[in-house]
Amino acid sequence: MRKKGNIARYSARELKSLVARGEGRTDWNRARATKQTELEASIAADPDDVHSAIDWTKAVVGLPPRKQDIHIRIDADVLAWFRKSGRGYQTRINNVLRAFVASRKHPTA
Repeated sequence: MRKKGNIARYSARELKSLVARGEGRTDWNRARATKQTELEASIAADPDDVHSAIDWTKAVVGLPPRKQDIHIRIDADVLAWFRKSGRGYQTRINNVLRAFVASRKHPTA
């Protein structure tokens, strides 16, 4: 087993040995006793499971354009609003600017 921070990595052989010794945290007897209908009901009740077909119409093939590091001055209230939504606020600012640019592009004939 290799450990890095809170993450422990096991080989397949080590995992098999742990399960054989009963050292895993999984209740395998309960898992084996679960009926198919109970499993399906559990899956249906999972709020994180996507129950509908995924919409791929806005999918983009390829790599995103390269980003450039800049210094920009933004009004404090605008920045606070984006930061309030948590990590990734710079990406959200970029997405807003990208949508603005896309709305201003004129189709060439």
